[in-house]
Amino acid sequence: MKRKLWHIYRLGLKELISFRYDYVLVVLVAYSFTVMVIVPSKGTGLQVRNSSVAYVDEDRSALSARIIDAVQEPYFMKPRPIEYHEIDRVLDRAEYIFVLHIPAGFQRDILAGRVPQVRIDVDGTAIGHAKLGTSYLTRIINDEITSFLLGNQAAPEPPIRLVTRVLYNQNRESAWFMSMVFLTHMITLLSIILPAAALIKEKERGTVEHLLVMPLIPVEITLAKVWANSFIVVAGAMFSLFFSVKWVVGAPIHGSIGLFFLGTIVFLYATTELGVFLATIAKNQPQAGLLSMPIIVPISMLSGGTTPLESMPTFLQTIMRFAPTTHYVEFCARVLFRNAGLDVVWPQLAAMAAIGTVLFIGAMIRFRATFR
Repeated sequence: MKRKLWHIYRLGLKELISFRYDYVLVVLVAYSFTVMVIVPSKGTGLQVRNSSVAYVDEDRSALSARIIDAVQEPYFMKPRPIEYHEIDRVLDRAEYIFVLHIPAGFQRDILAGRVPQVRIDVDGTAIGHAKLGTSYLTRIINDEITSFLLGNQAAPEPPIRLVTRVLYNQNRESAWFMSMVFLTHMITLLSIILPAAALIKEKERGTVEHLLVMPLIPVEITLAKVWANSFIVVAGAMFSLFFSVKWVVGAPIHGSIGLFFLGTIVFLYATTELGVFLATIAKNQPQAGLLSMPIIVPISMLSGGTTPLESMPTFLQTIMRFAPTTHYVEFCARVLFRNAGLDVVWPQLAAMAAIGTVLFIGAMIRFRATFR
């Protein structure tokens, strides 16, 4: 047993030395854990920000002017006036996302107790802003109408008072959460690509046969690649957590770093074995890259980080429960944002370990069948 552990250790060192002199992979890892975490998380937002608005004011009253003036930054850009016949043209050309149409006699009808309509035309192709921005504009219009009618009078107290408490992210900064999502994406990508690339390189150079004629068994070769590449990925992940997520993006880390480290190790046990499994199927590097694409993209995008798992179809939720990324995203959110302990996240750890064991057995079967 001691001899086997020594073999695994020495083979892993060989992998690390090989990685050190592969400058393309070194740059890829550094780029993935810095630029690919910082730029998307700060550049893509779930909130409405600087949405373009145009308006058609046919009423030209004090109330319509108040409504237009209330549409302000940072949610919306300064509204621009257009003519009624230009509405379809500006929407077709995507010049504006929202167009407000205030009809003639709007203020007169409000004061007379009638119910006039303000039309909001929305460019639905801007899906990120269309739904939430419409809600914002509707609330702005209703608030201005209420304020105009009441004047200096205090608004009556509603029969029910709604108190909203926002936990874990009081300012609802999407960059905080998205930085963690992109970090898990990069961990998933590299933990699959690196071991697959290492084993394919051995196959193309014929050095796998050299290893097999030595007093080594496939388990030792596989575990060496798993621990060496896991070491690279977990080191990059911990660096990215403190540098990219906490320092550059500014996301607070409330939970246990040690527990996050443990969960990442368990997750890498599953994903690196998946990379080895793909390497036993592919015959060269291009095939490995093409095989990994239809696997990495779905398990990353459907893991519950980009969209809630509950919003997906039931059959898809069931399928994604067999993906390690689903449990890892849930684990990271609970540990890093909600400060959950081991007593809360042990089901996710157990699920990732079980999936990793199944992938390990499959990789061993494929490895023996490929190189026997």
